[in-house]
Amino acid sequence: MIESGQGLAGAAAALVLLAAASGASAQDKPLNRVFGNPPVLGQPSAATGAASLLRLPAPGPRVSNERSYNLDIKYVESRLFDPSTGHDQKVRLRGYVGTDTDPNRPYIAPTIEVAPGDTVRVTLNNKLPVDPTCTDSSLPTDTPHCFNGTNLHSHGLWVSPTGNSDNVLLKLLPGNSFQYEYNIPSDHPSGTFWYHPHLHGSTALQVASGMAGALVVRGNRPPTPVANGDLDTLLVDAKGASIPEKLLVFQQIQYACEGPDHKVQMLPNGIVDWTCLPGDTGVIESYAQFGPGTWAASGRWTSINGQILPHFEVPKSGLAERWRLVHAGVRETITVQFRKLKSSVGPIDELHLQAKDSDQFVQDSCVGDPVPYQIVASDGLTMAKAQEVTATTLQPGYRNDLLVIFPEAGEYCVSEVATPASGNVSDAASGREILGFVSVGNGTTLSGANAIRKALTEQLVATAERVYADPVVKGKVVKDLKEGLKLTSFVPRPTITDDEVNGYQDLVFFIDTTSSANVTFEVGNDFTMTKNAAGNYVPTSAEPYSPSRIDRELPLGGVQQWELRSYFVSHPFHIHVNPFQIVKIVDPNGKDVSVSGAVDDADPTGVDPQYPGLQGVWKDTLWVKSLIKSPTGLTDPPTGIYKIVIRTRYERYIGQFVLHCHILDHEDQGMMQNINIAIPDGQGGVTHGHH
Repeated sequence: MIESGQGLAGAAAALVLLAAASGASAQDKPLNRVFGNPPVLGQPSAATGAASLLRLPAPGPRVSNERSYNLDIKYVESRLFDPSTGHDQKVRLRGYVGTDTDPNRPYIAPTIEVAPGDTVRVTLNNKLPVDPTCTDSSLPTDTPHCFNGTNLHSHGLWVSPTGNSDNVLLKLLPGNSFQYEYNIPSDHPSGTFWYHPHLHGSTALQVASGMAGALVVRGNRPPTPVANGDLDTLLVDAKGASIPEKLLVFQQIQYACEGPDHKVQMLPNGIVDWTCLPGDTGVIESYAQFGPGTWAASGRWTSINGQILPHFEVPKSGLAERWRLVHAGVRETITVQFRKLKSSVGPIDELHLQAKDSDQFVQDSCVGDPVPYQIVASDGLTMAKAQEVTATTLQPGYRNDLLVIFPEAGEYCVSEVATPASGNVSDAASGREILGFVSVGNGTTLSGANAIRKALTEQLVATAERVYADPVVKGKVVKDLKEGLKLTSFVPRPTITDDEVNGYQDLVFFIDTTSSANVTFEVGNDFTMTKNAAGNYVPTSAEPYSPSRIDRELPLGGVQQWELRSYFVSHPFHIHVNPFQIVKIVDPNGKDVSVSGAVDDADPTGVDPQYPGLQGVWKDTLWVKSLIKSPTGLTDPPTGIYKIVIRTRYERYIGQFVLHCHILDHEDQGMMQNINIAIPDGQGGVTHGHH
């Protein structure tokens, strides 16, 4: 995101065509930026004869398929396009390397595609240099360190958190290999998930280097009269193949350049020097590269599948496509909007644009009406009703699946929208970044949102009538689609009712900055407050992460209601293993802004569109908004907070896992808790086994 108010006086000043005789060497010239989905890990080739993950088994009982893959982790030297110069910047970053990675786009991990019931084995080979901080017991837990240690998290998957499954409490040191095994249940929802490192102390640094990839669960289970099915079965063409898909993994690779001492260059005031001169190498080696305001100051650009300002191609207007969006960045909010590009803009391959001028470029050049589209899944889980929007908000860790129809041929911008401070990770109002461009071929021309919605409805209804043989199923799906694109036959989990709830949890995020010498990132288990030595209110139970402490003991089979709050700025809450359902989101004025059509206008700086319509939606990551800008301004009772109420079931899996803020440098510095799901003891507690 770019800070607002930094644009140039007009588009003419923002657009500078690169001179043909720029003096750039062939090595500096930008790589091809035509958009492509990430490579698929294990995709078949003549050399390997590997089984295709797209060749899914028939519905019903079956023998699980086993998929085995290898990923090496090492330093990778490559290039990233810099629109401010029109050339590529040399960088050296930690990355995943293997036969399925693209050497021209190494800072995007390959996509893992699986089916429900599969067993997936991923062997990580840590080939990074030895890092003495990984074994230095004198270092504080919540001080970032062990940058060359790693592990793996399958974000959003409903699998075991223990052993060699989705166990983020493991540490894989340089020189070691470890095989993760994910036994994906046969009743696992299909959807868009992702994977990334999750070693406490180095998560942000490694994810910011591009160590992240999509994990797509594909399903072909049609709805039945007694069970819901996979949305994938509705999103197919006349030949039964999936409709065109674009998979967008958004990253914010916030590199700085090395000095002669091979360390990140710093200014005399201790701030990162973001200047990169010809011949410099971009690196990510310091947590000084993260923090409030650093993204705007860096001048870097959001990448999509390892490409900056990619060019998307859509064969023709009027065609429905599925766009899977994954926010795999560290700490900046992303919004996505489509507008027609002004025809007078010169060749987009020749744009020479500073990041700080992107807002003005969007204002002057992306001038068409916003294209409406439908959100059909949130965090990989199909929603009960498609939500029509002209922009969607992605906080770190979020995924949204869109159904997009471009109404006419031509060139479009993919850009962000201006966002108020309360809706941004940066806690500052932001302008619009240009993210990429779309070329749409000639096809059906549609005029207005009603025509687009009608065309999509007709396409989906025609598919339902063709693919669902059971007349009861067909009738229900068609009726739902005609009643505002309802998707009730595809929601993967039943609603949690009031009478199911048998327990309660409270959670509060807090950053204690009342002592400038010791800023702490904390999570608490209740909302009570006390005064500290400085006379400021702080949450009584809030404390930084400790690996040896279990913060919440929860019962297997329990169904609990949680209330989430933040007592200082906003944070995205993420919990592993079991997703949650949103009950309500109450703004500081007492209004539930999660209901469809609500207006979230409690923030005097502007209206925030991200909460309306989320009531009843299932997610695994959720923005916990707060209007409190200073911990010294905290009162008892607090003012300016949002009360987030969610419900979740603790199903199937026992063991330890974590919840945390998904601003990853916050998590690395202590904004995380350990959870243990255990078998109930029959007396209101849980069993702990034998020691």
